[in-house]
Amino acid sequence: MVTKYQLNNLYHIFCLYRMALAACCIICCRRIGTSTTPLKSYLYWKDIRNIIKFTGPLILGGSLFITYEVLALKKSVTLDTHVIEKEKLKSYIYLDAVSLDKRQNQGILYQARKELHKALRKVLATSAKIFRNPFDDHFSTVDLEDHEYGLWLLLKKSRSDHKMVRLQAVKEMAANHYWHDYQYRTVAQACDVRTIIGLARSKETDLRFFLPPPNLPPVKDDYSIEEELQQLLASLPQNEIDHCIQYFTSLALRESSQSLAAQKGGLWCFGGNGLPYAESFGEVPSATVEIFCLQALVKHSEIATHCDKIEANGGLQLLQRIYQLNNDYPKIQRKIVRIIGNMALHEHLHSAIVRSGWVSILAEAVKSPQVIQASHAARTLANLDRETVQEKYEDGVFVLYPQYRSSQPIKADVLFIHGLMGAAFKTWRQQDSDKFEIEKASDEESYTQCWPQTWLASDCPALRIISVEYDTSLSDWRAKCPVERKSIAYRSDELLRKLRTAGVGDRPLIWVSHSMGDSPALKELQEDFLKFAKDKNFQVLNFVETLPTCIGSMINLHIVPVESADLGIGDLIPVAVNHLNICKPNKKDTFLYKRTLQFICEMLAKDLEN
Repeated sequence: MVTKYQLNNLYHIFCLYRMALAACCIICCRRIGTSTTPLKSYLYWKDIRNIIKFTGPLILGGSLFITYEVLALKKSVTLDTHVIEKEKLKSYIYLDAVSLDKRQNQGILYQARKELHKALRKVLATSAKIFRNPFDDHFSTVDLEDHEYGLWLLLKKSRSDHKMVRLQAVKEMAANHYWHDYQYRTVAQACDVRTIIGLARSKETDLRFFLPPPNLPPVKDDYSIEEELQQLLASLPQNEIDHCIQYFTSLALRESSQSLAAQKGGLWCFGGNGLPYAESFGEVPSATVEIFCLQALVKHSEIATHCDKIEANGGLQLLQRIYQLNNDYPKIQRKIVRIIGNMALHEHLHSAIVRSGWVSILAEAVKSPQVIQASHAARTLANLDRETVQEKYEDGVFVLYPQYRSSQPIKADVLFIHGLMGAAFKTWRQQDSDKFEIEKASDEESYTQCWPQTWLASDCPALRIISVEYDTSLSDWRAKCPVERKSIAYRSDELLRKLRTAGVGDRPLIWVSHSMGDSPALKELQEDFLKFAKDKNFQVLNFVETLPTCIGSMINLHIVPVESADLGIGDLIPVAVNHLNICKPNKKDTFLYKRTLQFICEMLAKDLEN
């Protein structure tokens, strides 16, 4: 693009040329017209030849110069209509390359522009906050408007060799909310993988920083989405995986052919021997092929070599298509994000995940008001962010807080573990209330889907709050698996390994758990815990329900009586709630939450004092 400075320079040069030519003509005419002595005719031609010798090169050179500048101006202002049409569609923009060949950067216009840029940089260096470091000489060769310098210099800083410079650049990018659309898309095109992930993990980031996912390859006419998903699952190795996953995967691939053929283009239901198992999956709607195969893919994605196979066989694109087609089915979307989160544990797959467009999807999902959706996306982004996150979060380990990059130092961890038939999120929601009461509540007292994430995080921002989810025989689909189930000891070792990978144990730690009640296995665990707690001098706080729990419409059962809850160490506090609500405070100012907060603050007083 030609700037107003170039047009002004061209105009001044043209005026100087015109004045010089006019002066030459006046001198010549005055010389001829004021002569008092008659001259011979041959002298007239001699004078004319002298005039031509003087003015000819000037006229010829000036004409060539003006012609060059006009052609250059025409080339500069020529618009690419294809680019304009792309811009109308809010697609990618195109950036003109600037030659670094010094031989092409000569002439009056270049020198004038260079001096102007030097002066402009001095002004910006004293007034603009973001220009703290000296400018690179490269920018003196680029013709940019003054408001463009901030964008490109932030991009340059985001590629710095110094980590703190990179982090500050991403932070300043995320804080910009006044740029034009094209500037956000310029950053989206020009930034590297590390920067785009950092922007996705910044709380106030504008979603215009993220390019839309690339167009997905078309579905073959003779294949449905269900068949492509089935083929992806069949292409994965069937060794090294859980026996239950082996059983149900092979059962699905063997028994579903007739049903799929009968319902071509529709949902894949399981018939034959698989139907009783499919009907018993609880919340799985109609045992669709999506839910069933995605659950198997989740388990496959826990194995590194299988993640490579999923990527190599186009799994990232296929999963993205299924995600987009199921906007009304958050459960399907969550399972897909679980798979991507497991794949993100392996750094060599990060560039493929970013190129396939998943970061823009995750950046939007992490801002979801639904805590489960947002937490799944936050886990995946944390696994992608090797710039600020040293830990890795395996399947079932969720960071409730902080879910974004933060300058707040973390001093301790609080770990929430649900009981049997529980879950990482629903166990720790606020006590269910009447809908009318929820609508009447003020903003400060509004219903929360996860009180550790909202209440505890606001009261103790120096904590990392983690919630885990693990398979239980009462709630998991493995209950219908005919092969051997995993023991409590196996699941404990598996969970311990995941927690260590997440860095649990590197800081002071508070455990918050919800118990199911009496059983021989739990009693044995309780005895082991008591011995361990006494040896380590652990501080313990126990809450016990005093109200029975309604099971169905006919049974009221006191699940954990006082004598069972009394460990013999620590404080035992009876609370007038049932077993389901013993871990669900009614409000932030209720005794149940306030006493829990007090215990955490007292135990971590030395760590949180600063």
